[in-house]
Amino acid sequence: MAVRLLLRVLPRALPGSRWAASPARALNARGVPSDEEQATGLERITLEAKKKGQDPYSILKPKRYAGIREDPHIVPSVNKKRLVGCICEEDNSAVIWFWVHEGESQRCPSCGAHYKLVHHDVPH
Repeated sequence: MAVRLLLRVLPRALPGSRWAASPARALNARGVPSDEEQATGLERITLEAKKKGQDPYSILKPKRYAGIREDPHIVPSVNKKRLVGCICEEDNSAVIWFWVHEGESQRCPSCGAHYKLVHHDVPH
C-alpha cells in the first residue's frame, strides 16, 4: 500500500514532470500581495489615513512640545479633565500626578512644565 502511494506522489515531485508545481503557478500573476492589498477593516482605514498624513487613532509618535506657556504639551481628552503624570527629571523614578482641566494651560507642581487639555473626538 505504501508503494502504491509513493508511485502516485513521485511523478508530481520530479522536476521534469508535467505535474510538478512551478513557483510561478504558486503565486498569482502580480506576485505576493502587499500589506495594503491584504488589509481589511480597521487596519485598512488606518493605513489609508497614514498615507494621507492623518492619525485618527493616535498610533503615531506624538509631536514634541517645549512645555512652556507659549508651547505647552498637548493632552488630548474626550472629557473636560484628565489625569496627567509628569516625570520631571530624566533619571527620576517618581511620577508627579495632577489633573489638567479644559481651558488655560496648567503647570506641573514640581518642575513647572506646562500642559494644555485639548478636546479630542473619538474617530468611530
